[in-house]
Amino acid sequence: MLTLELLAAPAAVSGVRRALRSYGIDVQLCASELVTNVIRHVGEGVPVTVRVWPEEGGRVRLGVTDPDPRALPVLVAAVGAEAESGRGLALLDALAVRWGVEQEAGHKTVWCELFTDAEAVAVTAVGTPETPERPGRRRRSAGALGHSSARS
Repeated sequence: MLTLELLAAPAAVSGVRRALRSYGIDVQLCASELVTNVIRHVGEGVPVTVRVWPEEGGRVRLGVTDPDPRALPVLVAAVGAEAESGRGLALLDALAVRWGVEQEAGHKTVWCELFTDAEAVAVTAVGTPETPERPGRRRRSAGALGHSSARS
């Protein structure tokens, strides 16, 4: 498992993307969108934890935890072409196998599961990502996988 502890700030978003580079663009993009949502809807400067860990079937699970269990993500149906925001969760929804929210006292975690090549990401015992010789990723066909009840 890779764990990043940070304060929600625009400069931190690019650091998260760099730290997750070996996990692939989909993981980087979803993490970036989720951290940006914390900045926008919970507030700049709040503590955030980003975790990535391997799951079965060549997937990874990404979780972004913040201290506000009340600020829940809302997937909007559509945003206008001129809108400057509102596409983050739609993008996550399109890329993820499934996603959801876990609320607990004092915090929430927005999580998603994404496909990646099982051989592309190996995680050491101390949480340092390593990229083997054959990086790559698998693509899922649209609608081929069911969605979690957490998002239904």
